[in-house]
Amino acid sequence: MLYLKTGIERPLEFISSGQFISNVPWTHSRRSIDDFEIIIGVNKCLHISTEDTDYEVRPGNVLLLLPKRVHGGNKVCEKEVSFFWFHFAPASYELIDDAAMEQEVAEIKKPDSERRISNIYIPLFFTPQGIEKINIMFQQLQHVVNSNYYTLQSANYVMTSLLIELSEQTITDYFLTQQKSEGERHIAEIIEWIRIHAMSDISVSDIAEKFNYNRDYLSRVFKRRTGINLQEYIHLMKISKAKDMLSRSRKSIKEISKIVGIDDEKYFMRLFKKYENITPTEYRTAFYRTHLNNH
Repeated sequence: MLYLKTGIERPLEFISSGQFISNVPWTHSRRSIDDFEIIIGVNKCLHISTEDTDYEVRPGNVLLLLPKRVHGGNKVCEKEVSFFWFHFAPASYELIDDAAMEQEVAEIKKPDSERRISNIYIPLFFTPQGIEKINIMFQQLQHVVNSNYYTLQSANYVMTSLLIELSEQTITDYFLTQQKSEGERHIAEIIEWIRIHAMSDISVSDIAEKFNYNRDYLSRVFKRRTGINLQEYIHLMKISKAKDMLSRSRKSIKEISKIVGIDDEKYFMRLFKKYENITPTEYRTAFYRTHLNNH
């Protein structure tokens, strides 16, 4: 599997979009294009080939077509075949393989990583778990495109948000499917749940109840499989979120503490000092000093 990796420091360029519906049996024409195209299956099956691969794009499947590579129908599609499509052009990009993707995901998933990724990752062909959300976002894109907004960049931002959602689902799916055993998959699901709910007031007991585990047993298994205590993992996720806000906003320490699900500001400050060896205020001051020195 290959993945498109491209930066999103700025929104990607939207070119065109639409929904195709055929009222008769139909075959996709053969062609090559100068930009990227994403096809999202809606109804029936789209039969299409690239230069070296045949695809069956069914409802819920997402296909990424690369620029300057010939693609076209390899057999007749049924009447009423339908799919969403949109074209876009990143300023720069690279194609990475599974080995490189595994390294990227491993780095992204570190709970104490300060890295906030500015890239998205889109596989050439996959079935996202949250396809309903993708379909809704595509309809929003269509609305913006057809509403003649005064701001010409509007479609770029909405389309980039859609691509970010596809990337988020890709990273999550990749992380979960890389776990080999059933036990590893359960731990991966728990880690993903913690990531999503890190801003809430969650505890080890909450997680154990959610996943039908005994609290003490879950703590032991988590430590054995990850090398880190479950409660510490929760704390690291919260501190990671807090560091991001300290570096990007002027919210007070008390506000940030509440946002990451810790009502006791003094307890939050003690946790921060424990894991970072400096106070939240010292971290913010150090960040801004470094930021200014880099310019």
